[in-house]
Amino acid sequence: MKIDLRDGECWWGGFVQDGVAMPFGREPFDRDLTSPKQSNQAAPLLVSNSGRYVWSERPFAFAFRDGCLEIDCRASVNLCDGGSTLREGFLAASTAHFPPSGAFPDPRLFSAPQYNLWIETLYEPTQEKVLAYTDALIAAGFPPGVLMIDDNWHGPYGDWRFNRLAFPDPKAMIDELHAKGFLVMLWVCNFISPDTAVFRNLRERGYLLLSEDGTPAIRRWWNGYSAILDATNPAAVDWLWTQLDKLRTECGVDGFKLDAGDFVGFRDTDISYVPTDPNGHCEAWARVGLHFTLNEYRACWKLGGQPLAQRLSDKLHSWADFNGLGSLIPNGLAQGLLGYAYTCPDMIGGGEFRSFLDHSDSLDQELFVRMAQCSALFPTMQFSAAPWRVLDDEHLAIVLQAAKIHVEHGDEILALARDASHTGEPIIRHMAYVFPDCGFEAVKDQFMLGNDLLVAPVVTKGSRRRVVKFPPGTWQGDDGSMVAGPCVEEVSAPLSRLPRYRRID
Repeated sequence: MKIDLRDGECWWGGFVQDGVAMPFGREPFDRDLTSPKQSNQAAPLLVSNSGRYVWSERPFAFAFRDGCLEIDCRASVNLCDGGSTLREGFLAASTAHFPPSGAFPDPRLFSAPQYNLWIETLYEPTQEKVLAYTDALIAAGFPPGVLMIDDNWHGPYGDWRFNRLAFPDPKAMIDELHAKGFLVMLWVCNFISPDTAVFRNLRERGYLLLSEDGTPAIRRWWNGYSAILDATNPAAVDWLWTQLDKLRTECGVDGFKLDAGDFVGFRDTDISYVPTDPNGHCEAWARVGLHFTLNEYRACWKLGGQPLAQRLSDKLHSWADFNGLGSLIPNGLAQGLLGYAYTCPDMIGGGEFRSFLDHSDSLDQELFVRMAQCSALFPTMQFSAAPWRVLDDEHLAIVLQAAKIHVEHGDEILALARDASHTGEPIIRHMAYVFPDCGFEAVKDQFMLGNDLLVAPVVTKGSRRRVVKFPPGTWQGDDGSMVAGPCVEEVSAPLSRLPRYRRID
């Protein structure tokens, strides 16, 4: 399919990590959505500011060049006219192809910060470390929220029971965490350690993904080599749900971070209960999480409108636009425009642990602050590296303030999450989504929370002022200032300030 672009037409969609390159149409760009190598959300959708959208039930390759959009797909592709604006095009696509389910993830994901123990414990979490982290968190003044115990709380992959050497009394630990005001999530994945009793049991039951030669597929991933649970098999999924539900009933676990499921873990030649492609396997693993209201994913395919919390891919401890602080806003906006409304901008300070550890002796405290501020008015915000450990008193106080900003807006964010479950609309919105025909298509460093709160974080190192593009209307700043739009203003943005402006008429 070859589509001539209209004058000024800009496009969004495809793959979340390409958000930094959006909007498409002004520069040459190409992407193949067939088993992309990156590790984030994707969907077979492109939508434009002229109200047009492209959708296919199958992954496709696309390219923007010479004033045209070219699409190559193994199945039919639909080009539809959903209206005349980005918002109208998105809502038409959502209604037709990924309608909102009417449900949304657990409210505590939105009303308070999340705390993931990954950076602090890596592969050695223990009951003692978990409780010490939460004690220090409360002592530092941070509000309790959702606590995530990450990789290796368990036995071999697939044996989802607490390692009793590291967690001698998990129920007592979780009871104590509940009493402190926390909900508790555990990390799980779709990998199964080979040469274990679990592996042998699942192999005999036919619950494992098979290579083309009919033997269990053993794949290399970031933790080694493992087999893969066949999430297209309802019996295999029930087996997993039974294990996880037992953790909920016997230990009081509240929910699960369902990791992996990346496109690159699968092959077109894999043999599964329901024949599919790598994108379909990614989708099948994501559907597992619909069993739990408290969930989180980092990789997903074609499940816009569903009550799944979606985190951006692990970010570097960096200011970079590609995969650091500079990518949070454009990629977060791309999540919303692909139907993934319940977004998380990754762990504050950077969740890519090798990058964080490489900078541990020279941590950029200003970057940590600005990441916290940028995250504060996303639908969810997530800490991992303990601010009270890595920051001095000055920077710690500002980061704590960012956490409190999120709590102060918790009811507003939760109301938008509830609204998204019925309308499908993003919670954080592109300026061009809310204000069409104002020339905001290229704006990548500010966003709208709903329709009325303009958020303009600082994403450039050393900046203490920044330019804000104001739409029509009267805007009241968090600093008490009043701005009459439309206009472009340079505003004060000291390290302690997250610039934000509410439309009052």
